[in-house]
Amino acid sequence: MSRMGASGVDTRRHALAVCLVAAFMTGLDVSIVNVALPSIRASLHASEDGLQWTLSGYALTFGLLLVPAGRLGDARSRRTLFMWGVVLFTLSSAACGFAWDTKVLIAARLVQGMAAGMLNPQVSGLIQQMFSGYERGRAFGALGATIGVSTAAGPLIGGALVTAFGADHGWRWVFLVNVPIGMILLPLAWRVLPAPDVMPSRERRESMDPVGVLLLGIGVAGLLLPFIQRHQWEGNAKWVLIPLSFLVLAGFVTWERFYRRESLVDLALFRKRSYSLGSAIALFYFCGFTGIFFIFTLYLQSGLGYNPLQAGLSITPFALGSASASVVGGRLVNRLGRRLVALGLTTVIIGISATMAATALVPGGGVGLATALPLLVAGMGSGLVISPNQAITLSEVPPAGGGSAAGVLQTCQRLGSAIGIAAVGSTFFGALNQGWPVAFRHGLMVVLLFIVLALSAAAYDLARTQEAAR
Repeated sequence: MSRMGASGVDTRRHALAVCLVAAFMTGLDVSIVNVALPSIRASLHASEDGLQWTLSGYALTFGLLLVPAGRLGDARSRRTLFMWGVVLFTLSSAACGFAWDTKVLIAARLVQGMAAGMLNPQVSGLIQQMFSGYERGRAFGALGATIGVSTAAGPLIGGALVTAFGADHGWRWVFLVNVPIGMILLPLAWRVLPAPDVMPSRERRESMDPVGVLLLGIGVAGLLLPFIQRHQWEGNAKWVLIPLSFLVLAGFVTWERFYRRESLVDLALFRKRSYSLGSAIALFYFCGFTGIFFIFTLYLQSGLGYNPLQAGLSITPFALGSASASVVGGRLVNRLGRRLVALGLTTVIIGISATMAATALVPGGGVGLATALPLLVAGMGSGLVISPNQAITLSEVPPAGGGSAAGVLQTCQRLGSAIGIAAVGSTFFGALNQGWPVAFRHGLMVVLLFIVLALSAAAYDLARTQEAAR
C-alpha cells in the first residue's frame, strides 16, 4: 500500500472512531438515566410526571429530528451537522448536570434529544460515504456493537457514577460525563471527518421540503406521545392520536409522491425488499430489545433491593455478548446476509426463554447471578441482529441519500423502543399483584412476541430470496 493510501485508511479509521464515540454517547443517554431517577427525585423534589418527561422527552425529540437531520446532512454537509450536534449535546448535557429544578432539567433533556437526533443519521451516512462492500459491513458491525453496549451498559455506568459521587450529586455526573467527551470530539471531527465533495447547488440547498418535515414531525410525535405518556396522561383519549397520526403520515406519503423537487424521504427505497423488511425487523426487534432493560432494572432494584451498581452489573453480560457478537456479525454479514439476522433472532429467543426459566428456578437475591449466562446468550444473539440488519437494510441505498435513509431506519428503532417499553411495562405492572418474578416473566413473554415477529419478517425475506433464486 502506498504512503497516501495508508494515510487514507488511517483517516477513515479515525473518522469511524469519532463517529462511534458520538453514537455511544447519544445511545448511553437513552438508558443511563434510569438508575439515577430516585436520586433526581430526592434532589429536585421531582414529581412522577417530571421524572417521566426526563426520560421520555429525550426519546421524543430524538425521534423527531432523525429524518430531517439526515436529509439536511445529505443535502449540505454531514460533517457540519455532526459538529453542531456535538456542540448542542455537550451544552445541553452541562445544562442537565447543573439543573436547579425539574423544569430546567426537562428543557435541557429535550434539547439533548434534538442533538442526538442531529448526530445519529450523520454517523450512518458517513459510514455509507466512507466505506463499501466488506469494509462497510465491518464498520456497521462496530456501530452495532456500540449501540448494543451503550444501551445495555447505561445502567452499569449510571449506577457506578451515582454510587461513586453519592445520591446528592451522582445523578449530575450522569450528564456531566458527556461534557469532556464532547469537547474532545469537536476538534477531532473537524480534522478527520470528510468534507462534502461538491458544494450543493442553490436549488439543492433550498429543496429541504418544509411541508414534508412538518407532516412527518406531527405524525411521529403523535405516534410517540401516547406511549411515552401512558401513565401521566390518564384516560383513553391519548390513543385517539394513533389513528390521527396514521392519517397525517398518509398525507405525508401522498405529499412526498407528488412533491416535484427533492423530497424528504425517497419512497422508492421501500420498493426494495432489503430496506422495507429491514426497517420492519428493526421496528419489531427494538420493541422487545429495549423493554428487557426497563423491566429487569425495576425488578432488581424495586423488587429485590439491588443498589444501582448491582443492577447495572447484572445487565452487563448482555452488553458483553452484544459487543463481541456485533464485531463477528460485521465480518460475516456479506457472506450470510439475512440468514445471520435470523440466526441472531433465534439465539435471542433462546436466551430470553432461558432467562425466564432461571428466574423461576432461582428466585430471590440470586437472580442476578442465575441470569448471567442466559443474558450473555441473548446479548450474543442481539449482536448478530442490530449491526447486520442495518448493513443489509442500507446496502442498496446510494451513499448520497445515506443520511435520510438511516434516519428513517433509526426512527423505526425509536418508535419500536417507545411502543415496546409501553407494552412490556404495562404487562409487567399489570401482573405485579402476582409477585415481582411472575410480573418479570410476563413482561418477557411480550418481549418474545415482538422478537418472534421480527424473526417472521426475516424468514419471509429468506423465503422470497430462495424463491427468486429458483
